[in-house]
Amino acid sequence: MRATRDDLVVTPRGVRFRGRILPCTRGRRGLTSDKREGDGCTPRGAHAIKGVLYRPDRLRRPTPGACPIHPGDLWSDDPADPCYNSKVHAPHALSHERLRRPDPLYDLVLVTGWNTAPAIPGRGSAIFIHRWRRPGAPTTGCIALSARDLLWIARRLTRRSRLVVR
Repeated sequence: MRATRDDLVVTPRGVRFRGRILPCTRGRRGLTSDKREGDGCTPRGAHAIKGVLYRPDRLRRPTPGACPIHPGDLWSDDPADPCYNSKVHAPHALSHERLRRPDPLYDLVLVTGWNTAPAIPGRGSAIFIHRWRRPGAPTTGCIALSARDLLWIARRLTRRSRLVVR
């Protein structure tokens, strides 16, 4: 898995991107090559960046292709859901995560291609790159950065950009 300048490479010191190292946090239980729903781990591998989501009530469109997060936008995390590991809309009877959160964690989200095309039930959902709660605070499996660094990255992504976790 050879990384390029367009890739976000997770290192012990942070995310390396475009010649910079940006502090980040990752899953509270570390890295894994055997990701499971709810395990708190960040999956190893090279994961495409599939899209950018943002809160239009809190920030301007960060990049031309970014999609707004609207009230009622959710992400399915129920392995029994035919829409598992994808964006869904309220009302949605099965387990899900709200994308339009009251806190700022999902004001800007880079959506990775982890466990997509097709999603395998139980292999984990919603591996995002998003804003951290605070420096050093782990995630449930995502990669998290400061708001400033996340915006800097979003504005420089290319179609070839991937999240590389070794």
